Amino acid sequence: MNLSGHTVFIPGATSGIGLALALELHARGNTVVIGGRRTGLLAEIAARHPGIDTVRIDTSDAASITAAAAQVLARHPDLDVLVTMAGVMRVEDWHDPASFLASAEEVVTTNVLGPIRLIAAFIEHLRSRPRATVLTVSSGLAFAPLSATPSYNASKAAIHMLSESIRLQLADTGVEVLELVPPSVRTALLPGQEDNELAMPLDEFVAEVMELLRDRPDAKEILVERVKFLRHAEARGDYDKVVETLNGTDPHARAQAR
Repeated sequence: MNLSGHTVFIPGATSGIGLALALELHARGNTVVIGGRRTGLLAEIAARHPGIDTVRIDTSDAASITAAAAQVLARHPDLDVLVTMAGVMRVEDWHDPASFLASAEEVVTTNVLGPIRLIAAFIEHLRSRPRATVLTVSSGLAFAPLSATPSYNASKAAIHMLSESIRLQLADTGVEVLELVPPSVRTALLPGQEDNELAMPLDEFVAEVMELLRDRPDAKEILVERVKFLRHAEARGDYDKVVETLNGTDPHARAQAR
């Protein structure tokens, strides 16, 4: 994927990895549209960063995705990159359905149905472009589970296999499917995550992602060094040790254990 000259839509980009990627791509000469639920926050971002377009979208709502897609394509008919960034992460206790069922349903709706609906809303347009990219966002937890977040782990494993599958189906088109696989990054995805010293600083993560996109044009998975510990655990043969280490060091797993 070239790093400039594109028109990019990133829903879920009002904070965290999504916003950081949006700002970096905009700075590199791309037209960037960000999406989010809070119109006030979208207006603030647009005011601070002239040239970035915004659209309201709730990726847990099918009708909102359809409406937002129509707005984006009407204003940016040259769109050629979709980043299915939006997602939620919840700590859950699966001993009692009252404590996890509503959370699990929210996570699956947002993290799995959201990207599916987004791709459905844009795929015909992207296929009409000479070259286009769908960048999905999974997680290192798709490959080694954090005990505190079962639904999130499962949703990201689904996104990984979805990415693998649609890449095969779309091989006869000009649409490239890339999968971004973040490690634990210092964002507000979970309470306290922004201050977690074991997590990767956000600016370092985005800088390494941009380097990989530039230097590894044939890569199908965008893997920063820190996530390879999780991503390749099974292939290395140390999966059980990786899972033990992950759950022994992550503050959310430790807090749940207490």
